[in-house]
Amino acid sequence: MITRRIGRCVGLGASALVTASGLLMTPAATPIAAAFDCPDAEVIFARGTNEPAGLGRVGDALVDSLRSQTGLNILPYGVNYAASKLQLHGGDGANDTIDRVKKSVETCPNTKIVLGGYSQGASVMDIVAGVPIGGISWGSSLPAQYANNIAAVVTFGDVADRAGGTLPTQSAMLGSKAQDYCNPNDPICHAGPGNEWSGHTEGYVPVYTTQAAAFVASKLMGGTGQSIPGYSPPGGVGPQQSGPGYGQPSPLNGQTPGSPPSIHGTVPAPSMPDTPSAPMTPTPQAPLV
Repeated sequence: MITRRIGRCVGLGASALVTASGLLMTPAATPIAAAFDCPDAEVIFARGTNEPAGLGRVGDALVDSLRSQTGLNILPYGVNYAASKLQLHGGDGANDTIDRVKKSVETCPNTKIVLGGYSQGASVMDIVAGVPIGGISWGSSLPAQYANNIAAVVTFGDVADRAGGTLPTQSAMLGSKAQDYCNPNDPICHAGPGNEWSGHTEGYVPVYTTQAAAFVASKLMGGTGQSIPGYSPPGGVGPQQSGPGYGQPSPLNGQTPGSPPSIHGTVPAPSMPDTPSAPMTPTPQAPLV
């Protein structure tokens, strides 16, 4: 009985407090979570064979150069796949890339996405872009509704150069915003004399990663009115490349507008033997990576 009276008095007291103040007292509101800090751009990069998890040497150099050239807030993401010598997991890499694109678009729809890959990682991006590798279509490609979220695609040392055509020329979905970079000394992507294995493993940083960053920067900054130092668009329109990492005019300046945008020729061609009669033996082809 006493308990009931106490409860009634407490209830009446609370009612009186509400009436007197004219306010409706409610429990403290649950704090609203702060909005996710979306980056200006996200670089989704697939590393080469046997490189440790992450973006790999080429991907790291690309992101560093892109940050330096644009000053943008750039989020890097290393594609999660087994980059093994057997190269049986390119489809897994493509699936992880596509899942990451979907999550990024859902979380940060205004963030511009850049796709990239080196060596076996370039093949991963070929799959994402729907490019047959060696004439064979395999793995999942990016659903078409996400194509507009992709600002640029860059590939390095892609075996597709020697196996049917590169992403810029073969992908109807992403080819128009893509560039492929092949070191002329790289036996993986370049057929001909002068190839050395070091041309594949050491031939892309910093020359080609700097060029690729300038291309990507032009896509990210398009419409802002900000010029990108060193970038020369296809067809030779715009400034020639200069400064650290370049040293030569853009190789695109020598191309006919509309020609395949695969990059070749910034590394000097190998010199011929001093003795004219010296025999030239072909360099053994190293295993693909």
